[in-house]
Amino acid sequence: MNQKILIADDEPHLRMLIHQALEDLEDDGVEVLMARDGEEALEAIQLEMPDLVFLDVMMPKKSGFDVCHTVKRVLSMASPFIVLLTAKGQEFDRQKGLDVGADIYMTKPFDPDALLAKAKKVLRR
Repeated sequence: MNQKILIADDEPHLRMLIHQALEDLEDDGVEVLMARDGEEALEAIQLEMPDLVFLDVMMPKKSGFDVCHTVKRVLSMASPFIVLLTAKGQEFDRQKGLDVGADIYMTKPFDPDALLAKAKKVLRR
């Protein structure tokens, strides 16, 4: 079964940067999916069942916090592994991310190599 990663961010250039950081995984058969807002992200998670989601916090229609809460707390989905990516680096925001069920909370700007390493680690588990 092919593994899948969902990149959910309303900024096209950030989706592209994250995708570029993860390109090596596509050579290994990992499918990379994209979502432009929170509603698309939630729909893609339910339809595609990705193994890993990189989820922006501040998106239109539904925030990353809302999407994560729905997936982990309302739908009680153990998978996917959710990484919240955000420019909001305050401890309050980090705690809120963990409270809604995020597996990891990473701040922007991010290190592309760290993102790839994290993705590889999650997909190997």
